[in-house]
Amino acid sequence: MNLHDEMIAMGDRAVAAARAMAQLSSRRKNAILEAMADELDQRREAIKEANARDMEAAKVAGLSGAMLDRLLLTDGRIDGMIKGIRDVVGLRDPVGQEISKWMRPNGLEIFKVRVPIGVIAIIYESRPNVTADSSVLCIKTGNAVILRGGKEALHSNTAIADALQAGGKEKGLPDNAIQIVGTTDRDAIRELVQMEGRVDLAIPRGGEGLIRAVAENARVPVIKHYKGVCYIHVDKSADHDMAIQIVENAKCQRPGVCNAAEHVLIDEAIAPSLLPDLVKTLRTKNVELRGDEAARSIVGDLKPATEADWDTEYLDLILGVKIVPNLQAAINHINQHGSHHSDAIVASDPAAQRDFTEQVDSATVYVNASTRFTDGAEFGLGAEIGISTDKLHARGPMGLEELTTYKYVIQGTGQVR
Repeated sequence: MNLHDEMIAMGDRAVAAARAMAQLSSRRKNAILEAMADELDQRREAIKEANARDMEAAKVAGLSGAMLDRLLLTDGRIDGMIKGIRDVVGLRDPVGQEISKWMRPNGLEIFKVRVPIGVIAIIYESRPNVTADSSVLCIKTGNAVILRGGKEALHSNTAIADALQAGGKEKGLPDNAIQIVGTTDRDAIRELVQMEGRVDLAIPRGGEGLIRAVAENARVPVIKHYKGVCYIHVDKSADHDMAIQIVENAKCQRPGVCNAAEHVLIDEAIAPSLLPDLVKTLRTKNVELRGDEAARSIVGDLKPATEADWDTEYLDLILGVKIVPNLQAAINHINQHGSHHSDAIVASDPAAQRDFTEQVDSATVYVNASTRFTDGAEFGLGAEIGISTDKLHARGPMGLEELTTYKYVIQGTGQVR
């Protein structure tokens, strides 16, 4: 069987599984998840052995230290996967929730109800824990899932998926509700995201290159964010110490993630007093600062920023600094150069806060808080399957509700039109 036919067969199996999944009660799904957690624990040594094979091959292939760290599965990380599953058990199941209802003059009662999406394809890189996280969220919401991880984690991903499927099956998980694409052929990704009628939604998780490749080849809906070029604007009304604390946290707490701040815009009225102290604080954290001409006129030894800097996601201890004449200039700059992911204002003026939150076109907009809170757990969603900068269906951290769609159920008493 060629690759195309193999993928079609996988899609057909997933569709059948999704139809069976949609019939499961919340109690049944929770029992399945608990059994999955138990099976992961029981297969811990087999999973670590599979991971050791991946680690050995990755070292031979010359993967970076950061990539090796993402790939590694320790007992602690396996414990984290198990805890994550049990945390999801405790979350409210959105499937079947009544979003709204109303009565028509003719007596028809109309209900808008949450239902599973169907078959979800997850395309991801490096981290084997995504196999468990994504599967569990899809199962909780009654969806079947097809997983295509990176070739560097194939043995680890397969071992985890096998454990989840085996554990869940004991409690009624339908066959093929969780499937791993077993080939490392990159054409499998293209085949997967072009399976209209078999895949209902694709979610790529990884670097910008992977996400763009998925989006450019897809014939099915894709939820994505390409990068996190996140901005903080320090308004002229900002509290001095609060501004420094927020910028420091947003840049330094974990610089290599999509919700870390990459640039700060400072109102020219506050810049002469704020910028020297901000630079002093950030340099204690080894942050490289790149400033525009106005910023460098205040702190002369900043590295000159180029025009390209304002569109750059550094994912490192680097921060762009620009002085702006007013709030509107900051808003315009963010809407032009940001990635519509997470942006913040530090301001005590309610009017400035209102204008910023109304006009900045981003998935998450903060007032007097760090951008680092853009996360499903931090939002109280319990878990997330990713962060979306799209505007249709899902935006921002995606929890369980974002893995559902809805249908209309109409109750009549014999009405005809």
